[in-house]
Amino acid sequence: MTPETYALAAQIEEEHWWFSARRDILRAVLDRHLPQASERTLLELGCGNGGNLPLLARYGKLFAVETDNDARGRAAARGIAKVEPGALPHALPFTELQFDLVAALDVLEHVADEHAALAAMRAKLKRGGFLLLTVPAFAWLWSRHDEVSYHQRRYTKGGLIKLVKETGFEVAHSTYFNTLLFPLALAHIKLFTRFAADAHHGLRIPPRPLNALLRTIFSAERYLVPRLILPFGVSVLLCAIAR
Repeated sequence: MTPETYALAAQIEEEHWWFSARRDILRAVLDRHLPQASERTLLELGCGNGGNLPLLARYGKLFAVETDNDARGRAAARGIAKVEPGALPHALPFTELQFDLVAALDVLEHVADEHAALAAMRAKLKRGGFLLLTVPAFAWLWSRHDEVSYHQRRYTKGGLIKLVKETGFEVAHSTYFNTLLFPLALAHIKLFTRFAADAHHGLRIPPRPLNALLRTIFSAERYLVPRLILPFGVSVLLCAIAR
């Protein structure tokens, strides 16, 4: 992402409906699918400004990787995780460690060599370790937001499952999500962004009542995403076990 995108995200990711509701969903998924353990070590790849660190730290001792210097500094300043510079697939720190969980939340789409990136994630996991991925869905939803975020691609659920299986994982659960708001998202992407000059419009907090409404609707998927396979959505979520 551009430095401007990181900086804008840092200002809004605590309150913005998309970030806050997604954390609710991720927590529900981890509570349901993460294997039980008395102690865990966790690694978040591409932690950005550290918005997910408080959530992930609930589940064990947390480490994190981020390429952008300013974002990494903001993440480290939270004091929640050991945050180091690095990048997928061949420049990851913590070379002496393997983890019980690796999370890459809207990260894989940024990496040119997706196979090598997933192989690197597998190498950082213990046998039986847990992989948590989210990625943007459907190439036909491509927009200027993908461009300013330096995305390489968007995914289908089936394509992501195939890719993950090819790189040494057994898929435990996979589904589309951000489904309830899909019609609104589709209209926004295909109509509004065609005419809007601000490619970062999605990183502005809407008026408070609208922000609360959108958060309530999106967050309601925490009751669906961990248990069901939703047929479409703006994003894909996948949980897998390292073989």
